[in-house]
Amino acid sequence: MGTELDSAVVLITGVMASGKSTVAELLAGRLPRAAHVRGDVFRRMLVSGREELLPQATAEASAQLALRYGLSAMVADEYARNGWTAVVQDIVLGPDLADYVTTVRTRPLYVVVLAPSRAAVRARESQRPKAGYGAWTIEALDEVLQRETPRIGLWLDNSEQTPARTVEAILGNLAAARVNP
Repeated sequence: MGTELDSAVVLITGVMASGKSTVAELLAGRLPRAAHVRGDVFRRMLVSGREELLPQATAEASAQLALRYGLSAMVADEYARNGWTAVVQDIVLGPDLADYVTTVRTRPLYVVVLAPSRAAVRARESQRPKAGYGAWTIEALDEVLQRETPRIGLWLDNSEQTPARTVEAILGNLAAARVNP
């Protein structure tokens, strides 16, 4: 495992409350040299003028999302270039997933899509201290995941898995997660 993921980028994506941050943190902790790159940090860095991405996105909100993705890809590439495994965690859905894969320059690149059931997401969301869903509904975001997101990388239904089991599934299926250049 160690050498296969050395100087690599791993993208963990999925809908809100799919387990991305917990799984990314656990995965990074299992590796000898890893950084957890949280995509949402780049959104929160925008202090004034930030536009939230709503189901009917404005051009400005879409541009800010593209900036966020570009920054996280650049940071991940820099970590990998310096001998670290970058575990990127963000909501990258729909056509944006294919775009993100081409933006990351590092190879190997691994993509893991967490795709729990809507019921599992609803249960997880109700137990979180923060509320991720507002203008978006679980159904609408899951629809984007299921209908508009290309089948790139490893897709995991982690509805019934603990985060530790999900990490084991990722490590046991790295070949399926690997994106070819």
